[in-house]
Amino acid sequence: MKYTADFLIQKRKDKWRELHSIEHDKELRDAVGGRLLEDPELLCEIRKRPEKLVELFFVVVDKDQRTIPFFLNDVQRDFINTLNRAIEDFNAGRATDISLLVLKGRQQGFTTLVTAYQLSCSILNRNFQGYTLADKSDNAEAIFQNKAKFPYGQLPDVLKPTEKFNNRKQLLFEKINSSWAVDTATKDVGRSRTVNFFHGSECAFWKDGISPIQAALGEALTKNCIKIYESTANGYNDYQKMWDSGAHINCFYEWWRTKEYRIALRNGQKEEFLHDVDTKKGWIWERLKWLRDDKGLEPEQLYWYFNKYNKYLDKELIKQEYPCYPHEAFLLSGKNVFDTTVILERVGKLQKPIKTGYFAYDYDGLRISNIRWVNDKGGYIKIYQLPNTPEVTEYCIGGDTAGEGSDFFTGHVINAGTGHQAAVLRHQFDADQYTRQMYCLGKYYKNALIGIEANFDSYPIKELQRLGYPKQYVREAVDTYTGRTEKRFGFKTTSLTRPTIISRLVEIVRDHSDTVNDRETLEELLTIVRNEKGRIEAPVGGHDDMMMGLAIAHEIRDQVVFPSSIINAQPKHQFSIERETGTHYDYGEKITVI
Repeated sequence: MKYTADFLIQKRKDKWRELHSIEHDKELRDAVGGRLLEDPELLCEIRKRPEKLVELFFVVVDKDQRTIPFFLNDVQRDFINTLNRAIEDFNAGRATDISLLVLKGRQQGFTTLVTAYQLSCSILNRNFQGYTLADKSDNAEAIFQNKAKFPYGQLPDVLKPTEKFNNRKQLLFEKINSSWAVDTATKDVGRSRTVNFFHGSECAFWKDGISPIQAALGEALTKNCIKIYESTANGYNDYQKMWDSGAHINCFYEWWRTKEYRIALRNGQKEEFLHDVDTKKGWIWERLKWLRDDKGLEPEQLYWYFNKYNKYLDKELIKQEYPCYPHEAFLLSGKNVFDTTVILERVGKLQKPIKTGYFAYDYDGLRISNIRWVNDKGGYIKIYQLPNTPEVTEYCIGGDTAGEGSDFFTGHVINAGTGHQAAVLRHQFDADQYTRQMYCLGKYYKNALIGIEANFDSYPIKELQRLGYPKQYVREAVDTYTGRTEKRFGFKTTSLTRPTIISRLVEIVRDHSDTVNDRETLEELLTIVRNEKGRIEAPVGGHDDMMMGLAIAHEIRDQVVFPSSIINAQPKHQFSIERETGTHYDYGEKITVI
């Protein structure tokens, strides 16, 4: 009779549920091990999916120090499915790399899973070279002893290849030239190796950071190397930059997806606890309400989270150790300027842009004409409100140039009447390209008032004037030679205006977070901190260009001139957005240049 791996795994699960005996489980493993070597089809199936070897033969020690079969939990299975899709995409030529980042809460079993997966690959394949780096030497040794050597020792003898080495850091199988090794992450590690499966464990805590170790590994990683970086967060460092880069497959698993994260409540205790959730004030109670009402968590899960929170002296650690959103994990405790709770809740309610793309146009060296919108999923302009909304309205655009401390040109279109974010531009342009896109964006939004920061690069302001753009923000400036007050285009950021406009934006985000529609903007606001000198800024290596562009947009609203028809109109409702799934007519697609 032919057996599939899935059939045998289910038999193992059924037998475990029935007997809960590791001795009987060993008898089953030994019997299946002998069959595996006699069945080429079964062996081929498992070679294609090494996780099936794990569920057929591996054991683990659980949190109660019991030896139990290694059956994948929900988050582990979800991750394996993601990994398998990534491998399939690479093999089919749909992807050029296999690189996954796992951002996790505490003790969700990813190091155990990835170690077992690598060990399975080293047993099943010739010339496999797996390599794990841990943050500390004692963690490296614990991975080897507890997550590799012990499970390997429990395998049926018929499955164990001939060993050349089995020491504190390496398993080397001589006849099939296959190995798995673990080491501590240091600057010069791994230079002489060839690696086709790399695992970075708790890489956010590597002493020297991730970048120098990637440089040290260099050509050691083969072109088809599977790379998995997993970690709890550790503030804004190399791991956070990798997460935000878009160059990897990001895998985030909320703590509540781990089923055992719950505490039973007695009947009277449950009613009292839920009453507290409904009536008490403070961050933790607001968080519990949100978890219950928006995420649908059960009282036992809420109580587990509440108990974890209470045990921390530094209450902010709950966000890092058991995050509810990816970017919550990276928050710098106690230094954030914007209300992180409000922002994270807003992030959870965001809708996708109506469309993404850029503007094409004709340019003869003097004027821009024939402006048209180009849909492009990889575009740098995101539209959240079309300029042909039911209400008659005016718009303004705040822009931040790629000056000191910023690598991006940005622009924020806001509805000058309601303050809602209508569109966002962000890209690493040349200044002339940025200016032309801002020109087109302004035309698209009914000749919107444009105010661009004048501190570091006045070219966009002068170029908009040369192109004949009709509405630029005007500020008063004192001529240092004559002492006269003059009118000048552009917004000047000074030691007085900068904290003022940021404070105003802090208030807007706190009290009217529903006006911010762009995820990238909100995620940047989460990173903004107050340094030791009290200055509000992005952390080292971060950016504040989205913040400054939005702050300028709100600041220049007062200079928007509303026609009398708008002033006298009483809008029936806030603007609504028709999604791509429905039918909408975007009259803004055709732009008449005045």
